[in-house]
Amino acid sequence: MNNEVLKDAPQITDRLLALRNDAQRDILMRFFKTGTGEYGEGDKFLGIKVPVTRSIVRMVDKDLPLSETERLLLSPWHEVRLCALLILVEQFGRAANRRDQKAMAQRDAIVSFYLRHADQINNWDLVDASAPKIIGRWLLCPTTLGQQRDILDALARSGHLWRQRISMVCTLTPTQQGDPSWCLRYAEIHLHATHDLMQKAVGWMLREMGKHVSMDLLRGFLHQHAHEMPRTMLRYAIEKFNKEERREFMTRRTPPYLSTETF
Repeated sequence: MNNEVLKDAPQITDRLLALRNDAQRDILMRFFKTGTGEYGEGDKFLGIKVPVTRSIVRMVDKDLPLSETERLLLSPWHEVRLCALLILVEQFGRAANRRDQKAMAQRDAIVSFYLRHADQINNWDLVDASAPKIIGRWLLCPTTLGQQRDILDALARSGHLWRQRISMVCTLTPTQQGDPSWCLRYAEIHLHATHDLMQKAVGWMLREMGKHVSMDLLRGFLHQHAHEMPRTMLRYAIEKFNKEERREFMTRRTPPYLSTETF
């Protein structure tokens, strides 16, 4: 059993660099759209699969300072940035299980750090692996950072794809705890999103709201908004309905809003 503890950013980065897989790298670069004009343009991959990155996270010192995590998050390598975010997820999770003042300070420090570095959370997998478990869990906790809704509103109205996706995908956690209000608010704000990745995020979160809270609540939202929802968003939202109900909601769309991108 390997009991090695990785205590700083260079050690963690070196461990990840040693796992580089060029064949897998080429696959990931195509999958995450790193070509000219694509949403992941210019990103660099080592070709490491997520479970392998998670295995490195388990080796990291549980009290790794944010200053070291920042060095990871500023890396040009996608998997190193993912590792940084997964370290934050683990640290936030431990602090979220406590309700003392020290834990609240730790949570707020991680959230502030996360928001300051949103430009580095620059692909959908980085957002999806971190936003629900950091920002989403934070929505369920006491905080000293101010009104949580104002902070999410700023993300949602930023005009920045990844900040907008954070504002939507983070609602998964309160939804899973039975609170649909966050999902409903940001689904309405992003209702006319033109980017395919936002349309999919909104539809996905609405579908999860139906699953975890109420299918009738989802139906009510769709009866009100299906006619103006982009096709991709609506298709994702109604995925769990039967064929007849899916067809009925799709026929409500007029005029036919179009998606601008696909995976």
